[in-house]
Amino acid sequence: MMSSRSSVPRTLGFGALHLLAVVAGQLTELPGLDEPVLWPAAGVAAVWLVVQRDSRTRGVDIALVALLTMAGMAITGTSPELAAVHGVAAVVAALVLAVAAGRWLPGLWAGEGGGRPLSHLTELWRVILAAGLAAVTGSFLATLGERLLGVEVSTTVAVMRVARDIAGVLIFGVATRQAGYLIRGLRRAPTGPQALEYAAIFAVSTGAYWYTFLFNHSLPIGFLLLVLTVWAAVRMSTPLVITYSVVFNCAAALFTLTGSGPYAAIADPGPRGLVIELYLGIHVAVGLALALGRDERDALIRRLRVSEEEATEKARMMTTIVESMTEGLAILDPNGGLVLRNPAAGRLLGNVNSVSGGVALGSDYGFFHPDGTPLATGELPYTRALAGQDVQPMDVLVRNAGVPEGRIVRFNVARLAVQPDGPHHMVVVFHDVTADRRHRDELMSFAGLVAHDLLNPLTTIEGWAEVLEQELPGYRPAERVTRIQRAAARMRTFLNGLLAYTAARDGKLMPTTVNLALLVRDIVNSRLDQAETFGTVVPQIEVGQLDAVEADPVLVRQLLENLVENAVEQVPAGIVPYVGISCQPGPNGMLRIDIIDNGIGLPPGKRHEVFTSFHRGENSRGTGLELAICKRIVERHGGTIDAMANPYGNGTRMSFTLPAGRSAYARTLENQWAQRAPSR
Repeated sequence: MMSSRSSVPRTLGFGALHLLAVVAGQLTELPGLDEPVLWPAAGVAAVWLVVQRDSRTRGVDIALVALLTMAGMAITGTSPELAAVHGVAAVVAALVLAVAAGRWLPGLWAGEGGGRPLSHLTELWRVILAAGLAAVTGSFLATLGERLLGVEVSTTVAVMRVARDIAGVLIFGVATRQAGYLIRGLRRAPTGPQALEYAAIFAVSTGAYWYTFLFNHSLPIGFLLLVLTVWAAVRMSTPLVITYSVVFNCAAALFTLTGSGPYAAIADPGPRGLVIELYLGIHVAVGLALALGRDERDALIRRLRVSEEEATEKARMMTTIVESMTEGLAILDPNGGLVLRNPAAGRLLGNVNSVSGGVALGSDYGFFHPDGTPLATGELPYTRALAGQDVQPMDVLVRNAGVPEGRIVRFNVARLAVQPDGPHHMVVVFHDVTADRRHRDELMSFAGLVAHDLLNPLTTIEGWAEVLEQELPGYRPAERVTRIQRAAARMRTFLNGLLAYTAARDGKLMPTTVNLALLVRDIVNSRLDQAETFGTVVPQIEVGQLDAVEADPVLVRQLLENLVENAVEQVPAGIVPYVGISCQPGPNGMLRIDIIDNGIGLPPGKRHEVFTSFHRGENSRGTGLELAICKRIVERHGGTIDAMANPYGNGTRMSFTLPAGRSAYARTLENQWAQRAPSR
């Protein structure tokens, strides 16, 4: 809220200006009508109460508007009764405009720093609406008060007062507030050629008004002066447009008062006053509308220019970054065609000339699985992503004329929504992982070799431990022999896991039709027998209808045993393990097998990490390679594996796909294995 100390000088200034406006307005009474043609007091009072609407002395301001209006009218010879009526009407009209402006135009002309100036076309219409509402209220009260005093007021005069007060707000109210901004230095004066053009506008307008209102005032050509108003509004700054309106509208009104100009020829004073008020209102409304519209357009153009420069700079920076990336980047349209790619993408894919806009990026570029089996277009990660699947990073062997030695490239895919409701584009990032893959393969091959070589001495250790156990019954050292046997068993389990992972990665596939129902039944019976033999909790395993798959039977058995073992292990203590196994048809001739459990579920953010090498769950007693082996087996058969929360309760659902038995996909897969590309 504005302090009373800061508002007192403003109250005094507005008071003096309002008194001067009332006296000046009274001096413009139209002969034969006794009604002022110009009423600047309407604009001054409106701005006064708008500016002071948050002041603590607002009550004083309201009282001063009424008192000074009565005093000014009394000075010019108006009777005290009529002065009182017009004083009340003036203060009510000003209050109506101030309240309307506070609701419809918050911050206009009032607030911190003097508020904001009139700067938008929509604000002008709201000012006109508020001024019209205030003018109608003031005219009604003034007309009603005069009639109560026995003064006859015609409807034409009442309408004239409305038009006069609206014009007063637009001309003098806007000018009053604009003068405050000019004094505070918020507007700059024109310089150079612009100042010359402004001077020309004023000079031409002066001549035109002299010709229309003095030299040849008998011709009704006042409407032609609107062209000059348009010229001024289009070319001059808004403060000068307001100044232009004040000067030349006052000139038109004064010429009419002295009997000069086309409007002075109207015999009846009532219509004459109404016409000149409409002329003034139309001219100032047109001028302000054009000036504010131009200001809005210029501000929009400036913002667009700044935005364009920023966008251009960002685009240039992004282009530099993309082209300097060592990773390949490509953007594909919904049909799989290339929209954009950087030079690194061409180098990694080995076909720089062909990788260009609009060309489909398909399997004909020489894409294979890392083991060398051909990769169909439908299996490509971005093709699956375009089909709506959730795709994880995928390693692809690229071998073509540009890369005859072959290169392992990791594809990372993300959907890109160009339009909110439009089809998705794909962003594909390529990473050359050949060296990492080769290093990992060599490391795992070495681990497999070491594991195989360590089994022989481990067998010797286990044998001698058994001999010691038989020769030391009842002796205390026998307990230490038991520890040796447990450590050896753990070592054998770990080495067998390494060998199994190596076999799943490098072993030759022997695909055939596998009856999943028989295989799963055998695994379940083995698991139940194991629980009864060792006295552990017997799990509840429910098996649905299972179809046949086309796969390597040894690897599929290992896959299912690992997944069932993982499901049983992940159950908290005191709860009977439950495992459900079912299948359903998948896309592209695949069969999807689901294994659900009632275990502890997946840790947050570990959905894909569980398939990495040496990852061990909370209750896992294995080597950490079991699920990595499962992933490798599934991928070698052209399928996918995923882990997610159990949709039917607590626990996890493991889902993987294998080629359906006797399917067209399985038959073509067998041919692809027979025609396997040469190994790297």
